[in-house]
Amino acid sequence: MDFLLGRQDVLAYDNKELFANQMRVRHFSLCASGVRLLVVACAALAFWPVRAEALRVVTSFYPVYVATLNVTSGIEGIEVENLASPHVGCLHDYQITPGAMRSLSEADLLLANGAGMESFLGKITQQLPRLRVVEVSQGITLLDGNPHVWVSLEGARRQVENIAAALAAAAPAHAAEFQANAERYNARLAELGARMHAELAPYAGTPVVTFHEAFPYFGREFGLRIAGVIEHEPGSEPSAQELAQTIDLVRAQGVKAIFVEPQFSPRTAEVIARESGAKVYELDPVVTGPADPEAAKDAYWQAMEKNLTVLRAALP
Repeated sequence: MDFLLGRQDVLAYDNKELFANQMRVRHFSLCASGVRLLVVACAALAFWPVRAEALRVVTSFYPVYVATLNVTSGIEGIEVENLASPHVGCLHDYQITPGAMRSLSEADLLLANGAGMESFLGKITQQLPRLRVVEVSQGITLLDGNPHVWVSLEGARRQVENIAAALAAAAPAHAAEFQANAERYNARLAELGARMHAELAPYAGTPVVTFHEAFPYFGREFGLRIAGVIEHEPGSEPSAQELAQTIDLVRAQGVKAIFVEPQFSPRTAEVIARESGAKVYELDPVVTGPADPEAAKDAYWQAMEKNLTVLRAALP
């Protein structure tokens, strides 16, 4: 009996050892499977790159937005948003909203025209000191502090260069792409500018009257003499005395063309034209346009093409 009991003990021990061996084999098999899964996952990641967080860029208003869209075109990981509505126009009376401040709080870079166009920049830098703000008119010599530098094609190209430099500083990995896009877009603007110079050269020195002070840089570039301005600030209609003075100026200097802007009512210009014999035409300073990014990319170029057509018809 003792012998039988001893045999049972041996058998029990053997069974336990067999079970333990089986468990060790299973544990090793599971570990090996886990290692294989880890290797497969790592291999998959090598072919499936993790997308880096996008660079969020906000532009202050439409002309800067259009230029920035062209500089960032086709580059992954760059988000461009426009602060003011594309229907606002110049930011003379623009008041920044709480919603705009929330959007800026999530941005990496604010591209502003500068030169006094955005009176709210001080508020932004005070409330969001970590936000990088770049004024893209920097380095451009101003005419009597006038901020409308983009209306000149030369000024627009300078701003494109400044935008590319600001973006390269914010996202160095894409610096070459920004530069290539900027050069491509500026080459297109240069070709248009050369054509405009050739076609407008015969009218150098011609006096014109404009709706407001958006065209001094344009006039200087293409040799037009801005004899007068109807409204120094949009919305500030001239007094009866100022209106009479403008009519006298148009008559005295032989002004044949009065240029209004599509963003504002031509009513006052039409009064001057009726009293002086001049005609009213429309020039676009490109401060409004389509909101769709793809359509907006061509907005500046198309507006300047149209301006050239208008000038050819308007100038004697």
